[in-house]
Amino acid sequence: MIPRGAGRVARGRSEVPFPAIAAALCLLVSTLAAQAPRPVEYRLSFPAPQHHWLAVDVRFPDLEDAPLHVRMSSASPGRYARHEFAKNLIEIAFTGAGGAPVQVDRRGPAHWEVAGHGGTVRVRYRLFGDRVDGTYLAVDATHAHMNAPATLLWAEGLEERAARVTLARPEGADWNVATQLFPTGDPLTWTAPNLAYLLDSPIEFSDFALRTFTVPDPADPAYRPTFRVAVHHAGSEAGLAAYVAAVESVVRETVPIFGEFPRFETGAYTFIADYLPAASGDAMEHRNSTVLTANAGLDSPGSRTRLLGSVAHEFVHAWNVERIRPRSLEPFDFTAANVSGDLWLAEGFTNYYGALILQRAGLVGLAATLDRFARVISTVTNGPGRRLRSVVEMSRMAPFTDAATAIDPTNFRNTFISYYVWGEAIGLGLDLALRERTGGRATLDDYMRALWQEFGRGGDDVPGVVARPYTPADAEAVLARVAGDAAFARDFFARYIDGREVPDYARLLRQAGILLRPVAPGRASLGALPLGGGMRVVRSTAYGSPLHTAGIGRDDTITSFDGRRVASASDLRRLSGSKRPGDRVRLGFRRLGRNMETTVTLAADDRIEIVPAESTGASLSPAQQAFRRSWLGSRQ
Repeated sequence: MIPRGAGRVARGRSEVPFPAIAAALCLLVSTLAAQAPRPVEYRLSFPAPQHHWLAVDVRFPDLEDAPLHVRMSSASPGRYARHEFAKNLIEIAFTGAGGAPVQVDRRGPAHWEVAGHGGTVRVRYRLFGDRVDGTYLAVDATHAHMNAPATLLWAEGLEERAARVTLARPEGADWNVATQLFPTGDPLTWTAPNLAYLLDSPIEFSDFALRTFTVPDPADPAYRPTFRVAVHHAGSEAGLAAYVAAVESVVRETVPIFGEFPRFETGAYTFIADYLPAASGDAMEHRNSTVLTANAGLDSPGSRTRLLGSVAHEFVHAWNVERIRPRSLEPFDFTAANVSGDLWLAEGFTNYYGALILQRAGLVGLAATLDRFARVISTVTNGPGRRLRSVVEMSRMAPFTDAATAIDPTNFRNTFISYYVWGEAIGLGLDLALRERTGGRATLDDYMRALWQEFGRGGDDVPGVVARPYTPADAEAVLARVAGDAAFARDFFARYIDGREVPDYARLLRQAGILLRPVAPGRASLGALPLGGGMRVVRSTAYGSPLHTAGIGRDDTITSFDGRRVASASDLRRLSGSKRPGDRVRLGFRRLGRNMETTVTLAADDRIEIVPAESTGASLSPAQQAFRRSWLGSRQ
């Protein structure tokens, strides 16, 4: 910081000759630079990638005399559960200044205290990684796919310190780097301004195919961010070209929702895609990039379309979560599970837009979009977990469900509804309700744009840090302003977000000339049939379902229905479908080797479908046509 009054210039003439001012400023900058601590230096090498490990050499220079606390992350941005990345360390060694030995006390599974270091700590370690997804590390003979928290050690107290990451190509490999890290003059050396940005920056190191395009910002045509699509795959050029064209369509259809692009710190946004036989299906957002992985190819149109849902979802995150961020996730804790009650908005609304953007861009047909919404509405409406928890409480279960692992069985099919799905259902309901209430003057697009203007836009002085995260009260207050009705916002939050009600989707959808109806009205059903081979019940029956109410549980084997032997789930569906809802029938089953019988009361078939009214022979009114165009039509 320049002292107050330094370099002061009077209007009309200099109090100090300008050359003297310039010289003083240069001296001051040089002095400050000399005093600034050097960045943390990482060097990543791959001596035997075919064996799925890498070597990391990291130096923490210019340290104070106090012991240094070195850590490996237990959590990763975009994931909410613990993953304990230190479990994949093969070996680790610490030295101090000049290579001198140091005192190391392992304080926990991923925490080392290093004393007597003389101002520098050097850590050399080898790390195993063999999972291609958005969370972990994968190294093989074709690439290194690195999620930073799963790869890089870091040190407490150096969170504001810059970092440099240099990668060494394996012998004979012609690999390049795709990342959101800041470039340097060396294509294999990249930088981060702080730890938060570093650990939010995935790296793909391979001979990926790279395609780029630019899109002008609708609010500022002079701003044309570059979009980099780095794809590691084994498909054809034609498949890649079609995929990149679709990605561009997604980008162009997304930006009108928010009105402008974020100011990507390097002027670029990078899609990092690994579509490989060994990849796990996953996608993960980052501030200026996303990771997309799948065991899929680009040459099949159907396969490409299935991959685009993740593209759209993750790109919306560039606004929602990465910049419009709940206070419960800012700052992100790399050492613990991150609990948030706001994932219905952060993830669920993003899920809704992932589907809506593909529809608006013409990348999927109307029937596919309505089928998806039918599944979403059915899951939330009929899910037994809705009796137990609100969507806010479901959001707080993420540390137990978001790729978290455990060896004991859970009852989540009865107690949990994904905040992705429930949040998507709320987004759909709110979008339609706002349009209904305001005659189309306000929509969910307006709500997201208002959140962006108040909480996401600007405040980017420190890359990777959100200056003004929102609270649930903030989200409700913004809805009140957009709807022009505080009572509507208060009622919506009380009933559908803090409460457990669901909107009247059938009524709301009729505005667009779309019908929600039962698939089989008047047909009886046993509900979901969690059956495996031999008619054995393989998981807990759903709370409130006919089977559960009749006392049927996991490991029971169903043998007869209404006195008739059954050998398959289709037998049960056929026989129950011949009855009426409310009928009581005898159900035979075996438990622990004993033949038993109970009485089951059949329920109505709860399957629903959503169809355009014109598919039933009805005609759309001009108002319904306009509503549908405004909701599902392109913004381009």
